[in-house]
Amino acid sequence: MSPEAHSAPRSLAEALRVRDDASLGALLRSRPDLITPVPSDLTQLATRAGTRASVLRALERLDRFALQTAEALAVAPDPASYGTLLGLMAGDAGDETVAAALPRAVGTLREQALVWGDDDRLRLVRTARELLAPSPQHPSPTGLGPTVQEATPGMSPGRIQEIVTTAGLASTHDSVSAVAALTALFTDRKKMTKLLAGAPEAAREVLSRLVWGPPYGQVTPDPAAHLRWLLDRGLLLPTAPGTVVLPREVALHLREGRAHREPEPLPPVVEPAASHSPQVVDATAAGQAYTALATVEELLKEWDEGGPAVLRAGGLSVRDLKRTAVALDVSEPVAAFWVELAYAAGLLASDGEADERYAATPAYDEWLERPAAERWARLAEVWLAGTRTPGLVGGRDAKDRTLSTLGPGLDRSAAPEVRHRVLTLLAGLPQGAAPDAESVLARLRWERPLRGPQRDEDLRIRLARWTLSEAELLGVTGRGALAAHARALLGAPPAPTPGSPEPGTPAAPAAGSPTPSGPGDKLPVHHHRPPVSHAPLSPAEQAVATAAAARLLAPLLPEPLDHVLLQADLTAVAPGPLQRPLADMLGVLAEVESKGGATVYRFTPASVRRALDAGRTAVDLHAFLAQHSRTPVPQPLAYLIDDVARRHGHLRVGAASAYVRCDDDNLLNEIVADKRAAALGLRRLAPTVLAAQSDPATLLEGLRAMGYAPAAESAEGDVLITRAHAHRTPPRTAPDPVPDGPPPPDATLLAAAIRAIRAGDLAATTPRKNTGTPLAGGELPRTSSAETLATVQAAVLTGESLWIGYVNAEGTASQRVIAPIRVEGGFVTAYDHTADEVRTYPLHRITGVAELADD
Repeated sequence: MSPEAHSAPRSLAEALRVRDDASLGALLRSRPDLITPVPSDLTQLATRAGTRASVLRALERLDRFALQTAEALAVAPDPASYGTLLGLMAGDAGDETVAAALPRAVGTLREQALVWGDDDRLRLVRTARELLAPSPQHPSPTGLGPTVQEATPGMSPGRIQEIVTTAGLASTHDSVSAVAALTALFTDRKKMTKLLAGAPEAAREVLSRLVWGPPYGQVTPDPAAHLRWLLDRGLLLPTAPGTVVLPREVALHLREGRAHREPEPLPPVVEPAASHSPQVVDATAAGQAYTALATVEELLKEWDEGGPAVLRAGGLSVRDLKRTAVALDVSEPVAAFWVELAYAAGLLASDGEADERYAATPAYDEWLERPAAERWARLAEVWLAGTRTPGLVGGRDAKDRTLSTLGPGLDRSAAPEVRHRVLTLLAGLPQGAAPDAESVLARLRWERPLRGPQRDEDLRIRLARWTLSEAELLGVTGRGALAAHARALLGAPPAPTPGSPEPGTPAAPAAGSPTPSGPGDKLPVHHHRPPVSHAPLSPAEQAVATAAAARLLAPLLPEPLDHVLLQADLTAVAPGPLQRPLADMLGVLAEVESKGGATVYRFTPASVRRALDAGRTAVDLHAFLAQHSRTPVPQPLAYLIDDVARRHGHLRVGAASAYVRCDDDNLLNEIVADKRAAALGLRRLAPTVLAAQSDPATLLEGLRAMGYAPAAESAEGDVLITRAHAHRTPPRTAPDPVPDGPPPPDATLLAAAIRAIRAGDLAATTPRKNTGTPLAGGELPRTSSAETLATVQAAVLTGESLWIGYVNAEGTASQRVIAPIRVEGGFVTAYDHTADEVRTYPLHRITGVAELADD
C-alpha cells in the first residue's frame, strides 16, 4: 500500500500495520530479538522495537553512514522532512555522493523500524532519539549542543530580552516569542553572516574551537571582552555556573548546515597489498593445511596417554601451555590456538576422572580415519563458526582473573561474524590478491562503528587481526590471499576480475534514475534494502560448502608415502607425509628429531624399548624396517635393536608394593649395591627376588634411569604390553558456540511469526459494538457464562463473527475473532480468523464475548 493510499501514520504501530509481509519479514530477519517470543500483535511488536535493549542492539548493527543519518535525525526537528535531513547530511553546498547514498540509509532505518513516517514527516523512534540526542551527560556524536529553546529555560526573562535587543532584534512581550526570534535569527544564513562579521577576532576563535564539539566551555565570573560579546548576543548561552554552550543553531551556521564534519556515505575500499599467482596461493595454503593437520595430530599424540591436569578453575596451566609449545615447536599463543581448535572440534576434552586430565576423545580416532582433506575441512568449519577466542589467553576477565587456555571466559559471540566478514572481504578481492590489513580494519570500523571505534584495543578489531593470522596458520589463506578451497568453504562465488565492484559496496545509481535530493522528492517507504548480507550459511548450506572445500583441497595435498630412507647414523628420513600405519609405528619406534618438508626420525635405546613394550619383537622390528626402507637396514641400527631386545624383560617388575625378580642373582646383587637404588627402598626376599617400597611405575623408571631395561609383568607373571594411544576420554561432544543473541529466523519460522502477528493484530483492532463499558487497550472482554453462551448461540444462527477473550490451559490470555459454527457439550466450534483455521474452544475458558461493529 502506497503512502498516498492511507493517512499518515500516527505511531510506529500504525506504520508497521501498513507494511506488507515481505517488509515485516525483513524487519524480523534483521532484528530477530523482536520475535523471541513472538509478539501477540503489531502494537506489541512496535513496543518491543522501541525498548532500550532492542534499539541499542539495532544501532550497533548499523553501518557508519546509516548511523550518521540516525544521529542527524536525532538533532533535527521532530518530525523532520527528507529535505531537512538531506541538508543536515550534505550541508548548504550539497554533496552528490551523500545525496545518492542517503535513500539507502533512510531505507535501512525504516526497514529496521528505527525511523517511521512519510518523507515529509520522518520520525526517529523515541528511544533512539534519547540515545543519540545531545545532553551534558551524553554528548552527541555530531558534536552539537542543545538548541536555543533547550538551553534557555533557566534564564530570567529580563536576561533573554537583553540578549534579543543586543543581537539587533526588537524586544518582545514574553520569553517564548523572544526565544523564537533568537532562533529565527540564528537560522537565517544572511543575518547570521552579518552579525558575525562584527565579532572580534578572539570571539571568532572561540567559536571555531567549539563548532565541531564538544560544544561546552568554561568562563570566569568576569569574562573577557570577546566572551562578553558572545554572551550578550546569545552566541554562547550559560547552562550552569561557569559553564557555557554553543547553541545548535549557531554551530550549524558555522558548519554550513552539516551535522557531521566528515559524512562517510561509502564504505572504505579493501585495498590489495600484494598480488600472487592463484596457483602459488593455493599451493601455499595447501602446504599450511597439511602442516595444520600434522600439528593437531602431534598435539594429540603428545596427550594420548593422558595430557596435562585440569586446573581447579578449569583450563590449562601456564606451565603446561609452555610445555605444549615446546613440544610443538611453536610460540605459546600459537600453541593456545591449536589446543583450542582441537577442543572446539571435539578431538580433546577432560577425562572426567578424579585426577582430571586432558586427553583425546573417541572422536579423534574417527577423525584420523578420514581423508586428509576432509579432516582439514572439519577443522576449518569449526574455526569459522566457533566462539572460542584463543587470542584472549593471558588476558584478564572482568574479575581480574587470568584467562587460561581451555578455561572459561574465552567465548566471544562476535567471533564467528567477524571471521566470516573478514574472509568475505578477502573473497571480494581479485584471485591471488592479499589485502592491506589496515584497509580491512577500516572497512570493519565503517560497517560496525558502535562496536568498532577507531582504536586497536577494541575487541572487534582484535578479532579481525587474529582472524588474518589464524587463517594463515590454518591454510585458509596462502601468502595473505584467500585460497580457492577457502572460498568454497564460505560458499562464495568465483573470484571477481580486477575492476569489478567489491561485494557489499552500494551500487551507484543508474544513469537517469531519480535521486531524491530535496524536500519535495518522494521516496518509497518500503522499497529500500541494505547491501547484500554476508551472514554465515545455514547448517545444510555449510555442509555442502565444506564438502566442496574438501574436494578442491584434496588434489593439492601431498600423497602419503609408504617408505623411509634409513641412514647409518641411526636416523630415518621421511621425504614426505607417511601413510598412517607407517607413521604410527615409526612414531613408537623412533623419536622425531626435526620436522619440515622432510621429517627426520632418530632411533634410540629408549625408543626401541618403547616398541618392545608395545608388544613387538626384534624379528618384527627388523622385518618392518626392511619392508619400508628404500635403503638397506644399516648395521648399527640392527645391532641397536638386537642389543635392546636381548636385555629387554631380563628383569621383571611387579606389585608387592613392587618387586624385582631375575634369574641372574649376580645382576640383583649389582642393583642392590648401586647407591642410585637407595631411593627405591630395595631389599632381597629371595636369591632371585627383590622387594621395593616404591610403586611399580616408579620402580620401572628408576631402574631404566640406572641403565637397565626392565619389563613390567602382570599378577600372573606375564609381560605387560603397553600399547600406545590407549587413554581416551568418554564420548564427549564438541562445545557449542555461544550465540550472539537470538539466531536469525528461518523462512518457516518467519512465515509462522508474521501470520501469528497479523492474526493477533486483527483480533486486537477489529471494531466492536459499544457495550457501554469501554475496555483499555489489550483488556479482555468480560461477560457472564450465561451471556457468553447466549451470544455464541445467536452468532451460530446469524453467521456473525465475535470478538472473544480466551485463556488457554497454560494461563496465557489472548484476543480472537471467531465465526461460531456450532455449540455443544460445553464447547464452541468456530472458524478462528486469527489462526485461519477451524478450532474448538471450551466455553469455560472464554472470559467474555463482544459483537463486532457493523462496519
